[in-house]
Amino acid sequence: MKLLLIRHAAAVPRGTPGVPDGERPLTADGEAEFRSAAGGLAWIVDPPDVLLSSPLARARATAGIAARTFGRLEPRIEPALAHGTPETILAALASHGSTATMALVGHEPLLSALLARLLGVCDSDRIGFEKGGAALVDLPDGLSSAGRLVWFLDPRILRTLAGRRASATEGRVRARVFREGRTFMDVLRDYAASIRTRRRDDTSSEVV
Repeated sequence: MKLLLIRHAAAVPRGTPGVPDGERPLTADGEAEFRSAAGGLAWIVDPPDVLLSSPLARARATAGIAARTFGRLEPRIEPALAHGTPETILAALASHGSTATMALVGHEPLLSALLARLLGVCDSDRIGFEKGGAALVDLPDGLSSAGRLVWFLDPRILRTLAGRRASATEGRVRARVFREGRTFMDVLRDYAASIRTRRRDDTSSEVV
């Protein structure tokens, strides 16, 4: 079983006049950037069997972009992704049985707390999701046991992957896999690390 965790893309600021928090839409830039990032996701992970979204507008919009990118996927609303706890989310996931891959679109700080719970670690402050960022967790023994973090990528890296998925980069990466006898994910981790060393820090004040 695998879980793909996605934080919603950038939305209009909290406190925008006339826009309740739960109805804040994505900004034009946030929508465009996540549409690109979703292309990166579609290159490095198989389409999920189930896509669950928080009921808040910014998460629903993000889930809709992901669903259209993966194809043949209809987001389902899961209230626990907006106002629940890691435990209530896991209980909701259990109702879907041993689905091969599930994707969740939600908010901070709940996604970080969920990821920490899935990995069996205590400090969720060090694994915060950027808006539009994603993580893939492998749970070979299901939800009852600690999982393994396959990757944790910020949206810049996902957009870079999307921009190069049809370029010579794909050929070079796959050539390295063949030449060096490494897995595709090993090479992807190295590639992601090289991008992180060149990017500028970007902090977010939004917590939900």
